[in-house]
Amino acid sequence: MKETALRYAIVGYGLMGAEHARNLTLLADRGQEVNLVAVADPEPNSQARARRHHGRDLVVLPGAAELATAEVADVVVVASPNHTHRRVLEELWNHPLHLLVEKPLCTTVNDCRWVCERAEEHTGHVWVGMEYRYMAPVARLIDEVRAGAVGQPRMVAIREHRFPFLEKIGDWNRFSRNTGGTLVEKCCHFFDLMVKILECRPVRVFASGAQDSNHLDERYDGETPDILDNAYVLVDFDNGARGMLDLCMFAEASEHEQEISVVGDGGKVECFLPQSKVRVGRREIQPGAELPRSMRHDLVEEVDLPIDPELLAAGHHYGSTYLQHRRFIDAIRGRGEIEVTLADGTLAVAIGEAAHRSIREGRPIELR
Repeated sequence: MKETALRYAIVGYGLMGAEHARNLTLLADRGQEVNLVAVADPEPNSQARARRHHGRDLVVLPGAAELATAEVADVVVVASPNHTHRRVLEELWNHPLHLLVEKPLCTTVNDCRWVCERAEEHTGHVWVGMEYRYMAPVARLIDEVRAGAVGQPRMVAIREHRFPFLEKIGDWNRFSRNTGGTLVEKCCHFFDLMVKILECRPVRVFASGAQDSNHLDERYDGETPDILDNAYVLVDFDNGARGMLDLCMFAEASEHEQEISVVGDGGKVECFLPQSKVRVGRREIQPGAELPRSMRHDLVEEVDLPIDPELLAAGHHYGSTYLQHRRFIDAIRGRGEIEVTLADGTLAVAIGEAAHRSIREGRPIELR
């Protein structure tokens, strides 16, 4: 029996909203019963672009409140600027809608708490958009750790050496008051991965960071952007494991934009993007081995994970936006669980907010 098509709407047709739209179109083209029916965005240019890309039948509205009362959608993707998320959720909350909220859930822990406290009143599913979990090499790394490739994981190191923040409509992402700060806006992905990989609770955050290169010569209404462009962040976990983030946003010359490694008493797993490669190295615990462990090539496996070119072309997240929507649709259809919860989204914001506070105050910050 054919399922009724899920009617999707997107709030915020900027860079990420358009990526969601392209992936929903691709899902429909590949047989998923989904249909993008509406876009809500106050910007005339965004409205015109949405109509141009998705046809005249698309319902275009100025905001989330109008979308909620129009009752044209079953599922809403919240891809509006970070600082609008709480307000948008307030406008959608009392309607029977399934919600995918882009990261960060909100820009502050207090706003995230508000969302969590109201969650019991909401009748639909709510999923936080953490696309990095669904990138093929990252997913494979997590699977390898779960399968025992590293034994007990003790250290997670994540390096992102990349290009500066892209331009966005209204330049909202140039100011920490709108984004939550770089370590919330961008790096909540990585803190979520640390928690996901280690499966334990963060207890302490210590960070050092600054704005040393990017956007210093820009002015918006006389203001200079205040977003960090480099940082180190250490996170201690309640089982003694630790995580480290090494972020630089003026490192366009890097071979690997992202590197993630997990080390335990049994070995090391690492993955690389955009190369989409996973390397698994197992320790040889055997006295009297003829070669040092570092030279035992038979203990190392390297795996290339090609990404579907159509998925690559549909966005900036190596196909993971498409895969995330597949899992969310399964949850809505009763074939799966909500895999990225409001609690997950809140904890990722909390680590990022604690890191910014650590930089300001020059001390470790305890998480409670």
